[in-house]
Amino acid sequence: MAKQKRKIPKVTEKKNKKLKKASTEETALTPEASPGHEEAHLEERAAHTAVQDVDTELSPEEKRVLERKLKKERKKAERQRLRESGITAQNPPARHSGAELALAYLCGWAQKHKDWRFQKTRQTWLLLHMYNSDKVPNEHFPTLLAYLEGLQGRARELTVQKAEALMQELDEVGARDPDPLLLEKAQRARQVLQLLS
Repeated sequence: MAKQKRKIPKVTEKKNKKLKKASTEETALTPEASPGHEEAHLEERAAHTAVQDVDTELSPEEKRVLERKLKKERKKAERQRLRESGITAQNPPARHSGAELALAYLCGWAQKHKDWRFQKTRQTWLLLHMYNSDKVPNEHFPTLLAYLEGLQGRARELTVQKAEALMQELDEVGARDPDPLLLEKAQRARQVLQLLS
Protein backbone atom coordinates (compact mmCIF):
# COMPACT_ATOMS: atom_id res chain seq x y z
CA MET A 1 0.00 0.00 0.00
CA ALA A 2 2.83 2.42 0.75
CA LYS A 3 4.14 2.09 -2.78
CA GLN A 4 0.75 3.01 -4.24
CA LYS A 5 0.59 6.17 -2.15
CA ARG A 6 4.02 7.22 -3.35
CA LYS A 7 3.08 6.69 -7.00
CA ILE A 8 -0.08 8.81 -6.87
CA PRO A 9 1.66 12.22 -6.83
CA LYS A 10 3.85 11.24 -9.79
CA VAL A 11 0.82 10.15 -11.80
CA THR A 12 -1.06 13.38 -11.07
CA GLU A 13 2.01 15.43 -11.96
CA LYS A 14 2.13 13.68 -15.32
CA LYS A 15 -1.57 14.37 -15.84
CA ASN A 16 -1.12 18.04 -14.95
CA LYS A 17 1.72 18.29 -17.44
CA LYS A 18 -0.48 16.66 -20.08
CA LEU A 19 -3.26 19.15 -19.29
CA LYS A 20 -0.93 22.11 -19.68
CA LYS A 21 0.46 20.70 -22.90
CA ALA A 22 -3.04 20.08 -24.27
CA SER A 23 -4.13 23.62 -23.38
CA THR A 24 -1.09 25.17 -25.13
CA GLU A 25 -1.77 23.06 -28.20
CA GLU A 26 -5.40 24.22 -28.23
CA THR A 27 -4.37 27.90 -28.15
CA ALA A 28 -2.14 27.31 -31.14
CA LEU A 29 -5.00 25.63 -33.04
CA THR A 30 -7.71 28.29 -32.46
CA PRO A 31 -6.19 31.78 -32.72
CA GLU A 32 -9.26 33.34 -34.36
CA ALA A 33 -11.57 32.88 -31.34
CA SER A 34 -12.30 35.72 -28.94
CA PRO A 35 -10.27 35.76 -25.68
CA GLY A 36 -13.19 34.91 -23.37
CA HIS A 37 -14.49 32.22 -25.66
CA GLU A 38 -10.99 30.85 -26.14
CA GLU A 39 -10.41 30.45 -22.41
CA ALA A 40 -13.73 28.71 -21.88
CA HIS A 41 -13.10 26.43 -24.85
CA LEU A 42 -9.60 25.61 -23.59
CA GLU A 43 -10.85 24.80 -20.13
CA GLU A 44 -13.60 22.55 -21.46
CA ARG A 45 -11.18 20.80 -23.78
CA ALA A 46 -8.56 20.39 -21.07
CA ALA A 47 -11.13 19.05 -18.63
CA HIS A 48 -12.46 16.63 -21.22
CA THR A 49 -9.02 15.30 -22.15
CA ALA A 50 -8.02 15.17 -18.51
CA VAL A 51 -11.04 13.11 -17.59
CA GLN A 52 -10.44 10.78 -20.56
CA ASP A 53 -6.79 10.32 -19.60
CA VAL A 54 -7.69 9.96 -15.96
CA ASP A 55 -10.27 7.27 -16.61
CA THR A 56 -7.61 4.81 -17.61
CA GLU A 57 -5.00 5.37 -14.90
CA LEU A 58 -6.47 6.95 -11.75
CA SER A 59 -8.64 5.58 -8.96
CA PRO A 60 -12.16 6.94 -8.47
CA GLU A 61 -10.98 9.13 -5.56
CA GLU A 62 -8.20 10.62 -7.65
CA LYS A 63 -10.69 11.28 -10.45
CA ARG A 64 -12.99 13.16 -8.08
CA VAL A 65 -10.10 15.23 -6.75
CA LEU A 66 -9.00 16.12 -10.26
CA GLU A 67 -12.55 16.97 -11.35
CA ARG A 68 -12.99 19.25 -8.31
CA LYS A 69 -9.70 20.96 -9.08
CA LEU A 70 -10.71 21.52 -12.70
CA LYS A 71 -14.10 22.87 -11.65
CA LYS A 72 -12.43 25.29 -9.24
CA GLU A 73 -10.06 26.47 -11.97
CA ARG A 74 -12.99 27.01 -14.37
CA LYS A 75 -14.83 29.10 -11.79
CA LYS A 76 -11.72 31.14 -11.10
CA ALA A 77 -11.20 31.78 -14.82
CA GLU A 78 -14.86 32.80 -15.21
CA ARG A 79 -14.59 35.27 -12.32
CA GLN A 80 -11.39 36.67 -13.82
CA ARG A 81 -13.05 37.03 -17.23
CA LEU A 82 -16.02 38.84 -15.67
CA ARG A 83 -13.70 41.10 -13.70
CA GLU A 84 -11.75 42.01 -16.84
CA SER A 85 -14.91 42.74 -18.81
CA GLY A 86 -16.11 45.08 -16.05
CA ILE A 87 -19.15 43.06 -15.07
CA THR A 88 -19.54 42.65 -11.35
CA ALA A 89 -20.93 39.45 -9.93
CA GLN A 90 -24.54 39.70 -8.86
CA ASN A 91 -25.16 39.76 -5.14
CA PRO A 92 -26.65 36.53 -3.83
CA PRO A 93 -30.21 36.80 -2.51
CA ALA A 94 -30.51 37.85 1.12
CA ARG A 95 -30.73 34.96 3.54
CA HIS A 96 -33.69 34.74 5.84
CA SER A 97 -33.20 34.79 9.58
CA GLY A 98 -33.85 31.77 11.76
CA ALA A 99 -36.98 33.43 13.11
CA GLU A 100 -38.44 33.98 9.65
CA LEU A 101 -37.66 30.42 8.57
CA ALA A 102 -39.10 28.90 11.75
CA LEU A 103 -42.30 30.94 11.56
CA ALA A 104 -42.71 30.07 7.87
CA TYR A 105 -42.22 26.41 8.84
CA LEU A 106 -44.92 26.75 11.50
CA CYS A 107 -47.33 28.48 9.11
CA GLY A 108 -46.69 25.79 6.49
CA TRP A 109 -47.57 23.14 9.07
CA ALA A 110 -50.76 24.99 10.05
CA GLN A 111 -51.91 25.32 6.45
CA LYS A 112 -51.21 21.62 5.76
CA HIS A 113 -49.07 22.36 2.72
CA LYS A 114 -48.28 19.39 0.51
CA ASP A 115 -44.59 20.26 0.50
CA TRP A 116 -44.35 20.69 4.30
CA ARG A 117 -41.94 18.31 5.94
CA PHE A 118 -40.51 17.96 9.42
CA GLN A 119 -37.33 19.94 10.04
CA LYS A 120 -35.60 19.37 13.35
CA THR A 121 -33.69 22.66 13.26
CA ARG A 122 -36.91 24.68 12.82
CA GLN A 123 -38.64 22.75 15.61
CA THR A 124 -35.66 23.24 17.89
CA TRP A 125 -35.64 26.97 17.21
CA LEU A 126 -39.35 27.19 18.00
CA LEU A 127 -38.94 25.24 21.24
CA LEU A 128 -36.05 27.44 22.35
CA HIS A 129 -37.77 30.75 21.62
CA MET A 130 -41.47 29.99 22.20
CA TYR A 131 -41.62 31.95 25.47
CA ASN A 132 -40.18 35.11 23.92
CA SER A 133 -42.94 37.23 22.39
CA ASP A 134 -40.38 39.18 20.35
CA LYS A 135 -39.27 36.04 18.54
CA VAL A 136 -42.62 34.22 18.39
CA PRO A 137 -45.32 36.91 18.11
CA ASN A 138 -48.65 36.53 19.90
CA GLU A 139 -50.50 35.83 16.64
CA HIS A 140 -48.32 32.74 16.04
CA PHE A 141 -48.42 31.36 19.59
CA PRO A 142 -51.81 29.57 19.28
CA THR A 143 -50.51 27.85 16.14
CA LEU A 144 -47.38 26.87 18.05
CA LEU A 145 -49.51 25.39 20.83
CA ALA A 146 -51.41 23.32 18.26
CA TYR A 147 -48.05 22.17 16.83
CA LEU A 148 -46.85 21.21 20.34
CA GLU A 149 -49.83 18.87 20.76
CA GLY A 150 -48.22 16.53 18.25
CA LEU A 151 -44.82 16.71 19.93
CA GLN A 152 -43.53 13.24 20.81
CA GLY A 153 -40.75 11.46 22.62
CA ARG A 154 -37.76 13.16 24.15
CA ALA A 155 -38.67 16.56 22.72
CA ARG A 156 -41.99 16.47 24.57
CA GLU A 157 -40.33 15.44 27.85
CA LEU A 158 -37.68 18.13 27.61
CA THR A 159 -40.25 20.79 26.74
CA VAL A 160 -42.27 19.91 29.85
CA GLN A 161 -39.15 19.93 32.04
CA LYS A 162 -38.00 23.29 30.70
CA ALA A 163 -41.47 24.79 31.12
CA GLU A 164 -41.62 23.59 34.75
CA ALA A 165 -38.15 24.98 35.47
CA LEU A 166 -39.07 28.29 33.85
CA MET A 167 -42.29 28.50 35.88
CA GLN A 168 -40.39 27.97 39.14
CA GLU A 169 -37.79 30.57 38.18
CA LEU A 170 -40.38 33.11 37.08
CA ASP A 171 -42.47 32.56 40.21
CA GLU A 172 -39.44 33.36 42.39
CA VAL A 173 -38.44 36.43 40.37
CA GLY A 174 -41.99 37.56 39.67
CA ALA A 175 -42.82 37.82 43.38
CA ARG A 176 -40.03 40.36 43.81
CA ASP A 177 -40.31 42.22 40.50
CA PRO A 178 -43.62 42.16 38.61
CA ASP A 179 -42.23 42.77 35.11
CA PRO A 180 -44.79 42.53 32.24
CA LEU A 181 -42.37 40.51 30.08
CA LEU A 182 -41.86 37.97 32.88
CA LEU A 183 -45.61 37.73 33.37
CA GLU A 184 -46.07 37.02 29.67
CA LYS A 185 -43.38 34.31 29.75
CA ALA A 186 -45.04 32.76 32.79
CA GLN A 187 -48.41 32.81 31.03
CA ARG A 188 -46.95 31.08 27.97
CA ALA A 189 -45.12 28.49 30.09
CA ARG A 190 -48.36 27.79 31.97
CA GLN A 191 -50.22 27.22 28.69
CA VAL A 192 -47.51 24.84 27.46
CA LEU A 193 -47.63 22.89 30.74
CA GLN A 194 -51.42 22.62 30.62
CA LEU A 195 -51.25 21.36 27.06
CA LEU A 196 -48.46 18.79 27.47
CA SER A 197 -49.05 17.52 31.01
